[in-house]
Amino acid sequence: MAKISVEKDINGIKGLCLISPKVFKDDRGYFVETYNIADLQENDINYNFVQDNQSLSTKGVLRGLHYQINYPQAKLVRIIKGSVFDVALDLRKGSTTFGQYYGIELNEENQKQLLIPRGFAHGFLVLSDEAIFSYKCDDFYHPNDEGGIIWNDENIGIRWPGITKDENGKYFFDNKEIILSEKDKILPSYNDYLVNNFSSNQQIPENNIKQ
Repeated sequence: MAKISVEKDINGIKGLCLISPKVFKDDRGYFVETYNIADLQENDINYNFVQDNQSLSTKGVLRGLHYQINYPQAKLVRIIKGSVFDVALDLRKGSTTFGQYYGIELNEENQKQLLIPRGFAHGFLVLSDEAIFSYKCDDFYHPNDEGGIIWNDENIGIRWPGITKDENGKYFFDNKEIILSEKDKILPSYNDYLVNNFSSNQQIPENNIKQ
């Protein structure tokens, strides 16, 4: 019997899955199977994950929104320590939910995992003092293949929890200015992404945002 529960096609976004493993707790702590290919296959989830990545970030760090250009990766993301607000944005051409995003808190308490298919942009905001973020990929890392969309694009309208903006246009989380990489500060807009990725004879999809 599978030791996970799976919510498929979250918010109607095909292929996006929320996975909840069974956590065994006692007075010593807990035990959880974080990955079992048989359990996934039992739920008709079939990926050949080939690489694991892990990062450590402090409160207020925001990473994203990132995607791969020529070598897209499906990702299975989870939190080892701490808490993040995790976001997946559908950028699959021909998808009925193109331009829609899903956001959820992932943390070490709920042990939930988000399965993100190929063709999504991804990002997260660290809510705890620090967070260890881990994810599996179904393709290897390819240098110089990363694209991105600016995290606060109004046409996407992500509702990042706890983020405020002052009169000078600076963004804060928990009374501290959010922390972005220099690269993430200058990522292009959603409209620029559309112009650069759809030829003149292709219909640019409407951006029907919902959460």
